[in-house]
Amino acid sequence: MTDPDASADPTPEVDRTPEKDPADWTTGDEPMTGPQESYLHTLAQEAGVQVPDDLTKADASRLIDDLQHRTGRGV
Repeated sequence: MTDPDASADPTPEVDRTPEKDPADWTTGDEPMTGPQESYLHTLAQEAGVQVPDDLTKADASRLIDDLQHRTGRGV
């Protein structure tokens, strides 16, 4: 006879990829990356907005979060 609770993991799931505020990024003031720019243009097209070409990594990250929320992709 086995205990049905014995197989349940009592340890809560831990997020191993903690998010850091883009304002705290050491490279946040560098130009956005190619993947950020590509994804931003996809999201911007869906949201019907324009993306500035001169965004920093941190600004691009914030805009990605905002556009994901607007388009429902971040859910």
